[in-house]
Amino acid sequence: MFSRFRRAIGRFFNRSRRINHKPINRFSLIIIILVDLFILFNVFAGLDDISRWPLSPEKTYPCRSEWISYREDTAEEKDYRFINQLVSSDSDTQNPRLPATINQSYYRGSYYGSYQDLGRGHLGEVSEICLQYESALEAVDSLDNKTIISRINDIQAEISSFTRQNADIRQQYDSTLLEEIAGQPREQSINAVEAAQARREIEQNDQAIAQREATLETLKTELISTPESQTFLSLLSDDTRFNQIDNGYQRASFWYPSIQLFFQGLFLLPLIVVASGVNRLAERRDYGYISLISWHLFVIFCIPLVWKIFEFLQFGFLIELLIEFLEFLFGGLRFLINYLQILLIPAIGFGVIKFFQRFVFNTRLQAANRVQSGRCVNCAKKIRKRDLHCPHCSYSQYQECTNCHNLTYRHLPHCKHCGTEQTLEL
Repeated sequence: MFSRFRRAIGRFFNRSRRINHKPINRFSLIIIILVDLFILFNVFAGLDDISRWPLSPEKTYPCRSEWISYREDTAEEKDYRFINQLVSSDSDTQNPRLPATINQSYYRGSYYGSYQDLGRGHLGEVSEICLQYESALEAVDSLDNKTIISRINDIQAEISSFTRQNADIRQQYDSTLLEEIAGQPREQSINAVEAAQARREIEQNDQAIAQREATLETLKTELISTPESQTFLSLLSDDTRFNQIDNGYQRASFWYPSIQLFFQGLFLLPLIVVASGVNRLAERRDYGYISLISWHLFVIFCIPLVWKIFEFLQFGFLIELLIEFLEFLFGGLRFLINYLQILLIPAIGFGVIKFFQRFVFNTRLQAANRVQSGRCVNCAKKIRKRDLHCPHCSYSQYQECTNCHNLTYRHLPHCKHCGTEQTLEL
């Protein structure tokens, strides 16, 4: 088995660096390798581009992350804080709470993009519920709400100012009180206010703070009670619509890797078919350079295909279904899934090798086609029927039958005289 594999590898490299069974020079080989690498990089770039064509779950349901953030927030005044972060009176400040999937195209006070833009140039559509979410979100950024937010900011600034004044006065009050207890004359005091005056100013500031805090609570209630805010908050609290979004996202996440791999396969298969067809045609018509180049292209296109097959076995929907089934059977014993993958991947790899040996590198299949078309079973060049050896590569076209000892074709399964099965020479 090992010797057969080694001979197959040897034939592969001989085919990859020879033209008409003659080795090419090192300079040409370097050029071919550079061209191969360039094509391989472009193939992977094309695979990456086509994998982005189907709309991803994040772009299909762009409102889901914000919706989850709101529903998982258990702090007080979450409605007010959520609306407050969505609305601003400054049109040049970017809103950090809006979905990042729009590539930072949302700005406070104005729109430079929308959820609808996410579907442009992609296969798929943005969720209709998310479009409704976007419409309700845009309505929240209204002039009335901006006015309320501006008043809230002004009152909060006043409260902060009174709080700082109280801190300064208390610092002086403590020092003045100590001076009075010590009996120090007023004219020798280092403080600007007396203790009694300090107490009065602190009380006045506390009253002003209490009044503004009451006004602040009223404005907060007014902000979340506007029609635009109520419409948006009602949508956020709608369990039915959220469940539709969440379930749709879960389904899309389950199928998305397999859909990506499907389109990548569609990208590769035409390239492989064309390269293989050109290679067979070039071999039949003795186009040495075209045969070599098409062979290299065929190998290059097969490399990412094999890679994607293993990637599908790692992340495709079949393995996901199998994982869910095993989790259902064995519960938390997830290490059994790793055992399964360790056993499954080599088995699939062996199957891929057998497939290529049987249909791509099959010596008997190639020899049968060449004998039927009157070509050398080794180099595929045209020869006459009576030629025992190829005049181009000197390869012997016949071997002795083990039963009747007559000459029969090499690499064919049976003797043409007695029909005895022949040993395949690799």
